[in-house]
Amino acid sequence: MLTIIDYGVGNLLSIHNMFKRIGVDAAISSDKNDIAKADKLILPGVGHFDYGMQRLRASGLVDVLNEQVLDRKVPILGICLGVQLLTQGSDEGSEPGLGWINGRTVAFDRLRLGKEQKIPHMGWSEVSEYGQSRLFADMYAEPRFYFVHSYHLQLDTEADRLCNAQYGYDFVAGIEQDNILGVQFHPEKSHKYGMKLLENFVKHY
Repeated sequence: MLTIIDYGVGNLLSIHNMFKRIGVDAAISSDKNDIAKADKLILPGVGHFDYGMQRLRASGLVDVLNEQVLDRKVPILGICLGVQLLTQGSDEGSEPGLGWINGRTVAFDRLRLGKEQKIPHMGWSEVSEYGQSRLFADMYAEPRFYFVHSYHLQLDTEADRLCNAQYGYDFVAGIEQDNILGVQFHPEKSHKYGMKLLENFVKHY
């Protein structure tokens, strides 16, 4: 069962509805037992990094997530704030992240943005340099996704970079390290491109 993790932060119903549209039976749960039995996981999230980590720890789910993801190698996809929580920490606060991905979440460099480019980065952007990742298998040409964020990932290990997007400069739009995947954009708001990406996560991981 694919399980969407409910820790009080994120567009749970939007993600669930997108899986429903592609014919995937997904559960929303905050129960440790459900998460321990899941064969795929989605970590959603919107908002402030510290609040997200505090909510995740308060939910009591960190230990079972570490066991599932790090020990059992269950595939997980972090979305928006969810992918940021996979890093070691964020410029947005002082809480440590899950630390599954070597790197940090950093603020957009305003000095490198154009005069008309505001923060947050909000809207549709193309992604590139996704190579042969199964997450982009048979993807539509010139894939573009919907973003809403003021921070992005800065990786210590270049091999973890899944794809780029551009807003003033190139930034990491997704990561992939074995069974750990994440995207800065919102596939659940990205129409056919998002549907294909979520379909690929279910099919290929």
